Amino acid sequence: MDPRTLCFLSCCLLLCVISADFQERGRTPKAQKEKDTKAASPGAGKPSGAPDRRKPTSDRRQKSLQMKTPVEPAAPSPRAPSILTQVVGRGRFQQVADSLSLRAGESLELRCWGKVVHWRVPAYLEEEGEGRLRIRHFRQHRRLQLVNSTGADTGEYSCWACQDAACLDDQDRQGKTFIFFTDPEELFVPTENYYEMVQLRSHQPLLLPCQVTNPLAQVTLHREFPPEEVPVDGTDISFDVKKGFTIHRPQASLAGSLFCLASLGGIRQISTKYMLIYINYPSSPPKPTIQASAASVLLGENFSVTCTVLSEPEIAVDFRWEYPGQKLGRPPYVSERANVVRRKGQVQQEAESTLYVEEARAGDAGVYTCRATNLQGTGTATTRVHVTRSPRDSPVPS
Repeated sequence: MDPRTLCFLSCCLLLCVISADFQERGRTPKAQKEKDTKAASPGAGKPSGAPDRRKPTSDRRQKSLQMKTPVEPAAPSPRAPSILTQVVGRGRFQQVADSLSLRAGESLELRCWGKVVHWRVPAYLEEEGEGRLRIRHFRQHRRLQLVNSTGADTGEYSCWACQDAACLDDQDRQGKTFIFFTDPEELFVPTENYYEMVQLRSHQPLLLPCQVTNPLAQVTLHREFPPEEVPVDGTDISFDVKKGFTIHRPQASLAGSLFCLASLGGIRQISTKYMLIYINYPSSPPKPTIQASAASVLLGENFSVTCTVLSEPEIAVDFRWEYPGQKLGRPPYVSERANVVRRKGQVQQEAESTLYVEEARAGDAGVYTCRATNLQGTGTATTRVHVTRSPRDSPVPS
């Protein structure tokens, strides 16, 4: 046989063998498939109805992840929209923000939604009447309009809706915003007084209401004499652009003339000057005690009744007496004093008032009342004095 023909036949035979092998590998007997499927089943090899205590690895991992992942709290429900809106154009409204800034001279229009609506505006505007401020009633809302605005109109604008006209502030249905009417010529909200007397009481915070018309103004607190800046640390003294400076811990060293200084764009202006008068305010009304020099005195003898009040140092106490001799027209003879004493490790003020009665008469017998008053209130104490003809006699009728 020709060698070339033999080579050709050999190649054909080899191709047939390879093709048959590929077909055999790609075909899986049905019985084999069923066997493989049965082997992969989780319940293989168990009686029918027997519980399967094994779990796939992926299921166990998923359960573990679910147990370890903390459950996030439900998101709070969104707050109800404010009933107060601002008119920004014809037929265009927007919810008011916590604060707004408008240029002085611009008009303002606010709408408060509700059938019965009440407004609150800065005190300066309450006197406007039907001038620049106009309020109109409609079926479903109430409209506030302010024209020809000025820096003095700066302040809080609020409204609340009610079921009837006699209701008070409704916190659930209230809208408010603070509006700055910026004026480059007036950095502070104008006031009527150049100087203002203010009591700096030791027991309560004090607000210096130097409000600015522009929230971007830098504001500092100053003393007039000696001229110096007063430190503002946020604890003893703090600043709020909507209110002014608050003195949280009044001290005697702050007494005197203070003012605020505002700076913006090269402009510097000072506020009203506040003359602070420090008052050491008592923590409570006085609790007087009373004692007579003798519970029983003879006719013609002298005696005295003393009223004592313990308090914090430098607390002013006013004494007033009621005594039987008033009915006889006898004038009171009283002396007062105040000393600093130390009681149980504390420094206190001991204030005393002593009422003197000379040459006791029958009409001097009776009840003696002391009324002690401070800035917090009045306290009362009483005692009774008897007048006799001799040490062994019974009291003389008054």
